[in-house]
Amino acid sequence: MALTSTMFTFDVTLSDVDRGVYETIAIRMAQHPSESEEYFITRLLAYCLEYEEGIAFSRGISDADEPPIAVRDLTGTLTAWIEIGAPDAARLHKASKASPRLALYTAKSPEVLTRGYAGQKIHKAEAIVARGVPRATIEWFIDHLDRRLEIAMSVTDGTIYLTIGDDTHETSLPALQLFDV
Repeated sequence: MALTSTMFTFDVTLSDVDRGVYETIAIRMAQHPSESEEYFITRLLAYCLEYEEGIAFSRGISDADEPPIAVRDLTGTLTAWIEIGAPDAARLHKASKASPRLALYTAKSPEVLTRGYAGQKIHKAEAIVARGVPRATIEWFIDHLDRRLEIAMSVTDGTIYLTIGDDTHETSLPALQLFDV
């Protein structure tokens, strides 16, 4: 019997002072049976930190032609491709050509990714914004992960404050230099 996805519902109060985004977001996310908690949490954080009108999750993690998270304008034109994890150089090259903006969120080791991208052709690599999710943030989130959660997320001067229940976690997602440009 095939395993089914697990549905999660997150009610996120987002106060991103750095970008001037103040929203209450109801997010329904499916975690595919093959999707790690690390990838799932990174995907949720990326969605919140990139939140703007037109943002949406793709149809599934198995669709190689779609970004995990996309931003489209009112005409349906792709304006941002948000990649998660450790995509190979060919995928980043394709994504960078398909969208005017490409962001990468990863919990993987920057050294491993940098080695994988060394000497590879990646279109507009210098314009790719790569952010690292610290291991401590992933572990904190895993400890609090439930199928229904209320999350408060505040972003000020690059510092992210996450609150679930009475517990608050402070973190930042440092910019990563992954590409030889």
